[in-house]
Amino acid sequence: MRHDSRLSRMLHVMIHMGHHDGVMTSDMIAGMLDANPVVIRRTMAGLREQGYVRSEKGHGGGWTLAKPLEELTLLDIYHAVGEPSVFAVGPAYDMPGCLIEQAVNATLKDVFAEAEQLLLSRFASVTLADIARDFPTVSHPDGRRCD
Repeated sequence: MRHDSRLSRMLHVMIHMGHHDGVMTSDMIAGMLDANPVVIRRTMAGLREQGYVRSEKGHGGGWTLAKPLEELTLLDIYHAVGEPSVFAVGPAYDMPGCLIEQAVNATLKDVFAEAEQLLLSRFASVTLADIARDFPTVSHPDGRRCD
């Protein structure tokens, strides 16, 4: 099963932006993430709509943070990237008339809802600045510095 890495990737990008002097172009970000610049622009547009980044058009344009890392939480970015599923497991609906399947699904839904609320609460308590403090200056595998 493929994992949804949008949250992780955008956290990565935004922390870089917080340590970068000047704008970062979609091409720069795409190169850093080995992604398509069109996908980057679409994702960054969602962050812009929430007021987390700004964009400047034209020559010398690109993306910058609209808020400091201290004011951005994991939950903010999670919402901005479309609230991807936090669990890879879920209920089965193979036999909707089966009372056992119904009981299993009802229990799983309750447990997952409770776990998701705990996770989202934790997301709300962690800022991007908290993450940025937790690592030394490092380099990308191709030798480029991460900061």
